[in-house]
Amino acid sequence: MSSSSLSPLPLPSPRPDVSLSLTLPSPSTLIEALKPEERGIQLIQLLLTCANHASSGNLHRADACLQQISQLASVTGDSMQRLSARFASSLAVRIIKRWPGVYKALNHAGPACADLDRTRAIFTRAFPYMGFAYAIITRTLIQTMCNERIIHIIDLGCGDPKLWVPLLRSFAHSPQGPPHVKITCVHSNKLVLEKLGAKVVKETESLDMPFQFNPVNVRLGELTLDMLKVRSGEALALASVFNLHVLLSEDDRVDTHFGLNKNNGVKDCKQMGEFLAMVQSMLPKIMLVVEPESDHNLNRLMDRFVEGLHYYSAVFDSIDATFGGSSCEERFALEEMFGNEIENIVACEGLEREERHERYARWLVRFARAGFRPVRLWYETMEDARRLVEAYGSDGYKIISQKTSLMICWHDRPIYAGPRMVTD
Repeated sequence: MSSSSLSPLPLPSPRPDVSLSLTLPSPSTLIEALKPEERGIQLIQLLLTCANHASSGNLHRADACLQQISQLASVTGDSMQRLSARFASSLAVRIIKRWPGVYKALNHAGPACADLDRTRAIFTRAFPYMGFAYAIITRTLIQTMCNERIIHIIDLGCGDPKLWVPLLRSFAHSPQGPPHVKITCVHSNKLVLEKLGAKVVKETESLDMPFQFNPVNVRLGELTLDMLKVRSGEALALASVFNLHVLLSEDDRVDTHFGLNKNNGVKDCKQMGEFLAMVQSMLPKIMLVVEPESDHNLNRLMDRFVEGLHYYSAVFDSIDATFGGSSCEERFALEEMFGNEIENIVACEGLEREERHERYARWLVRFARAGFRPVRLWYETMEDARRLVEAYGSDGYKIISQKTSLMICWHDRPIYAGPRMVTD
């Protein structure tokens, strides 16, 4: 739904044509009498109906659905109520964006970078997902670079010392002595780069190993080859943790009119194609990518809305299990972070929609087009990942192993996947 093709607003009247329910109050006593299963089914039905009305432009009926949802959903309720509150809010934002002036006047914005960084730290500490990804990356890089003396690692937007400091320690204790290591970090937040740089430089000084840090303060879509300072003779590796999908953002109107191009249902994307061609031209030994295992890069709102409900229900259930059903500041911050992702998936279109997660099989197609091939996992990598996840408790979490990927699931529902790629 484009906000650029709008009819003039009608003259003020005592009874406005459209009323929007943007707040989601706590459920009433009558609603609380419903069994959670019954309430959950009603919420799903109402959300899907509301999404259908919002997609077709039937604002009166969409608003009526939002009013009903507001009586059932709650940001302090059970997992399904909290999830529904986020999806309902995202639908409300999609509707109100039909009036750009009203939308901008509300000064709607996501969390500040500092708050987002703090929330990601909570996420890393409270759940096995990031540790799972870091364990795979660390073990794979150690195996890949074990005989190299000049190593260059490009961090595509993670910027977390918890990933790179343990790896540097492993390199420092190599039987052949510490290699020369250079880390290039690409990040749009200068503060993240400064913190990472200070941490890794201090660590390598204490380890007495040769080291360089190259901060690149740009968004991933603005990155150019010369910024990376790749030199001849370097053993090159790249790693992206939950960032590569932003390069899939594009104007979707052509696909809307003419349908997907024929290549296993995978849309061509100029920005992604150019980026992967640049990476391939550097001839890296390996590229590691960790991404959400869901398909939110679909043109039709209803398609990605259904995908989003399925995927984020697993995420919110794992949050609920971690916090034992209680409400606290940390839990709210996490749900707000994922709520912003949901809003981008539901309320945004075109270049503004960056949360374009795709499944592992589609990433394989994209990388194959660019001249990459998948790498078989080392046995030790899988064992490291399993031990780490088991440390968080065996209930709920599960590792699915494939030849070229590990996926971490919550009750058999895949949440994150980590494909590994290497040039031919």
